[in-house]
Amino acid sequence: MNQENLQTNWRSTLRLLSHPRVLTMLFLGISAGTPLLLIFSSLSLWLREAGIERSAVTYFSWAALGYSFKFVWAPLVDQLPLPLLSKLLGRRRAWLLLSQLMVTLSISAMAYIDPASDSLNMMAWAAVCLGFSSATQDIVIDAYRIESADINLQALMSSSYIAGYRIGMLLAGAGSLFLASYFGSDFTHYRYQAWQWTYLIMASIMLLGITTTLVITEPSTQINTDKLLNKKQQLSFIFLFIISISGFIACFHYSTPLAQSGKAYLSTLLANTNLASFIVELCRLSLAIIATAIVAKLSIALGVTQQQLIEKTYLLPIRDFFQRFGWSLAWLLLALIGLYRISDILLGVISNVFYQDLGFTKPEIASVVKSFGLLMTIIGGILGGFLAVRFGVMRTLFLGALLSALTNLLFMLLSQTGHDMTMLVIVISADNLSAGIASTAFIAFLSSLTNISFTAVQYAIFSSLMTLLPKILGGYSGSVVEAVGYSEFFIITTLSGIPVLLLIILASRRFKLAHQV
Repeated sequence: MNQENLQTNWRSTLRLLSHPRVLTMLFLGISAGTPLLLIFSSLSLWLREAGIERSAVTYFSWAALGYSFKFVWAPLVDQLPLPLLSKLLGRRRAWLLLSQLMVTLSISAMAYIDPASDSLNMMAWAAVCLGFSSATQDIVIDAYRIESADINLQALMSSSYIAGYRIGMLLAGAGSLFLASYFGSDFTHYRYQAWQWTYLIMASIMLLGITTTLVITEPSTQINTDKLLNKKQQLSFIFLFIISISGFIACFHYSTPLAQSGKAYLSTLLANTNLASFIVELCRLSLAIIATAIVAKLSIALGVTQQQLIEKTYLLPIRDFFQRFGWSLAWLLLALIGLYRISDILLGVISNVFYQDLGFTKPEIASVVKSFGLLMTIIGGILGGFLAVRFGVMRTLFLGALLSALTNLLFMLLSQTGHDMTMLVIVISADNLSAGIASTAFIAFLSSLTNISFTAVQYAIFSSLMTLLPKILGGYSGSVVEAVGYSEFFIITTLSGIPVLLLIILASRRFKLAHQV
């Protein structure tokens, strides 16, 4: 390609950046990126300032499990119309508006709960609602992005969405820490009103997404044409979802006394409270999933829900994946997806508490970890894209996993150094740069696994699976730190990356990406 053609292509690309659909994804990205850190890092600092123990703080990371189970209700969001709203706005915009309103109300509800005096259960339920509604928003935005423009705009729309998402994370991360500090709350002098105003301001940011939803138009082309037009089928689908989720929640609720007894017995038997807690909670989760499956099966057996409906919605996309890759390779790929981000997420859940325990202030955390860290993540993402083109996705995937694991050792060094801003900058630079490289390669990898006929459901399954186990284990990170200390914990997170590297090596020998260079 000659120089003139290159210049023409660059000018064409720059003109497309001002396309309404591309700009729309920037604003929707901000709306999608804002809630995440209000469940993770910002909430963890709020709870710590309120005097909540580390072990309880990290349990709140489970509130974001909605992101990991969003594939369960993705077909419902994809196929069912909302009364009145769908007629006024269209199917995609109706669900988008509803989810954004739910996000706004959930953040506002969290603002009116003081964890130092009110029940932590109230805060937990508000956080769970925020995770559920935010994950729903993600489902709708993904569908809107795919359906609202031709293939030549998809790459730019994705880039615009990611940029907006990072801006939203910056506002909710660094922005909330600056605001809480400005309003007068810190680790030694906790002030509930400071965090209340902070979260109310965060809720107001969602007005940007709501306004965008009201202004944009409904996609003219919608990919999924096999819709549930029959009202009886729609109602049965909703009923199945409600009773299945109710069975999941009821199993957790009524197993609480038994779980407490089990933890006490195992703690004595194993002489390890944290291990006993992990085993019992893992059993509870498995039991709840089994109960959900039984409820769904009974619904089908009683004729409330049609077997054919379940097969088309859930089983057909899964069956397609196993048919295309074969049984053994499919399981290998799923194992890689489920474990790839384990070292990253395990460390991320406890990271803000770690910085605070070392004596770093909220403004210091906001300026270095959130603002500067965001910049390094973006640079890492760009670098990851170049590396994937030059050396191939699988090699870049391996490099990202290796660097993500090794940089955890720098956190061990920081734990021994203590309050040292220079060392913090070095650690954050390396960690976020490697995270950017890994994320870019991983997204390309996941995209290559999907079948265009089942893109929405299959991608929802993959993106849910990649965070499920790490988030479950991350909920115990505070307990592990209390049991072994920070240095040993960071060694554990580093070692957790070794199985990932082995899986990538095995997968690269048997799996060839369609766009591998």
